[in-house]
Amino acid sequence: MAFLQTNYSDLGNTEYGPLPEGNYEVVIQLATEKETKNGKQALALDLVVRNDLDNVPQLTETNGKYKNRHVFNDFWKRNVNGEYAYDTSHFQYLLDAINVPEGTPIQTFEIFLGMLQGKPVNVFVTVEDNTYNGTTTKINRIAPWGFGKSNFPNVMHTFNKKDEQSSSATFNDAHPVNVMEDDLPF
Repeated sequence: MAFLQTNYSDLGNTEYGPLPEGNYEVVIQLATEKETKNGKQALALDLVVRNDLDNVPQLTETNGKYKNRHVFNDFWKRNVNGEYAYDTSHFQYLLDAINVPEGTPIQTFEIFLGMLQGKPVNVFVTVEDNTYNGTTTKINRIAPWGFGKSNFPNVMHTFNKKDEQSSSATFNDAHPVNVMEDDLPF
């Protein structure tokens, strides 16, 4: 019996540049709020290209080639009607994409984040130039209206071990917390 037999069919894509422009079926692995050193805040989404659709004919050039790749997307707070806040109209695209019924009240930002995690969506990814400190690189962007309902809502995606570990503390172990209004300091 041979020590090793070559089999290159499962090697996958090893490029780490931005994904090519196109529609991808993804899972929202993680939805968190991040903050810069300057105090700027953003809703940060970590989207993973689904690996359960790599044999779907219309997805061979997207999910088929780029399964398990991550796309990061941020929704930054900005000046909205004189306040530093999220433009929640942008969040409507996300909520529609994950099939939240019309008129559903969402009580807190934390509940909103929890609703997003683990949900499948279809995204249109673009490639744009990003200049920072005089250096221009190519990055992926998803416009708020670039989020849509998944064409494959039955998710069979398998996260790799590294992805499971990075999201386990915030996703798998999450429990609802009941806070009474009298307990709040404001």
